Amino acid sequence: HFGVDPHEIDIWMGTLSKTTSSCGGYIAGSEALVEVLKASAGGFVYSVGLAPVLAAAATASLDVLEREPARTAALRRNGALFLKLAKEAGLDTGLSSGFSVVPVLVGDSLRAVQLSNDLLAEGVNALPIIHPAVPEGLARLRFFITSDHTEEQIRRTVTLTAERLTDLTERNFGLGGIDIDQMMKALSAR
Repeated sequence: HFGVDPHEIDIWMGTLSKTTSSCGGYIAGSEALVEVLKASAGGFVYSVGLAPVLAAAATASLDVLEREPARTAALRRNGALFLKLAKEAGLDTGLSSGFSVVPVLVGDSLRAVQLSNDLLAEGVNALPIIHPAVPEGLARLRFFITSDHTEEQIRRTVTLTAERLTDLTERNFGLGGIDIDQMMKALSAR
């Protein structure tokens, strides 16, 4: 992608859960690096290797990508479209480059969960990433873009996300909108 000679890379690492619809990840490099990691990296010493069925799924997915390069081109187009439309709609996509996973930063954890629920009710599945996985104030939804999404689906998703987030923000829905003193009084009155 960046025109770097692969032989100039000492350590290769990546995930198998997104690109290959499998699970886990990998680290690759020289034989010496692999041996050192096997002997000392906690993930290898205190864990088990990748299940054969997951390795087979990842390999099969890579075979499909080699046979059908149009999928990669479609994914890049869809990711770029989602990112462009999201930015135009005023959604905060952080440092996203618009590939297969695009975050929309929401800020408030409670607001992120409600936005996710609102979108799911409309047929859009975007899971919230909330505190403690991210610091409070940096909650987000992660949108997984595929090569099979249509332009209409992407446009509808961005529009719904912007509308629902604007509504939640204008209503001050979230942890920041909770009056703790009033809530404590209500709880003590029970």
